[in-house]
Amino acid sequence: MIKTIYERWGKYNFLFEELVKRDFKKRYKRTALGIAWSMLGPLCQLVVMYLVFTHFFGRDIPHFIIYVFAGLKIFTFFKESTSQGMQSLAVNSGILTKIKVPKYLFLLSKNVAALLNFGLMLVIFFIFVLIDGVPLHLRFVMVIYPMLTLLVFNIGVGLVLSALYVFFKDIQYLYDIFTMLLMWMSAIFYSIDTFSETTQQLFLLNPIFVHIHYVRLVILHGYIPAWHIHLICGLYALGALTVGAWFYKRYNYRFIYYM
Repeated sequence: MIKTIYERWGKYNFLFEELVKRDFKKRYKRTALGIAWSMLGPLCQLVVMYLVFTHFFGRDIPHFIIYVFAGLKIFTFFKESTSQGMQSLAVNSGILTKIKVPKYLFLLSKNVAALLNFGLMLVIFFIFVLIDGVPLHLRFVMVIYPMLTLLVFNIGVGLVLSALYVFFKDIQYLYDIFTMLLMWMSAIFYSIDTFSETTQQLFLLNPIFVHIHYVRLVILHGYIPAWHIHLICGLYALGALTVGAWFYKRYNYRFIYYM
């Protein structure tokens, strides 16, 4: 079975690479600075956050700018991946109706392009980690784990959203409202330490918060999270991918009639 999957993937490897290049370049098409916007945008955002938050908010949270920026960028990665993934089938309907290719390739290319953009943001993030005086240590490598589980989680969510969007275009507006609520429920701009122990545990029901919490523990506190945090990240990723794959497979044959 693994050999069959490998051969099937190899057959469309060139197409997948071209889709990733297209999706990544399309973001900066006809812009003067091009790819530099991926780094200039987060840099300007960090400067504004530094000027505003350090004078008015977060004085009780050490390295508050890094605290907020870590949460904001992880949430942005999630929203960008899933929002673009949601429309991946619809915007490529012209190709899908003419050429027989695996439909999931378009979703994967959106996620990989979002991951590349997120990687550029991390460069700016770690520069400010150094500037803000956060101690460097080898444990920083552990942030790779939540990034991988979040990537898998995004793909799973994208599989469901892309299928729904084919049949129900209003899902994009509902999703905008949902992600706005999710952002404020992910403790990006505040600490959950002021809540009761029971309420703090409820935050673990939010997959995005769990990933943000993991990264903050590694970067700001310098230690590797407990085993149950690793387990929760992994379960959210596998759960989303399983549900997404089932949903996608169930309605895959009907996509073409709605495009």
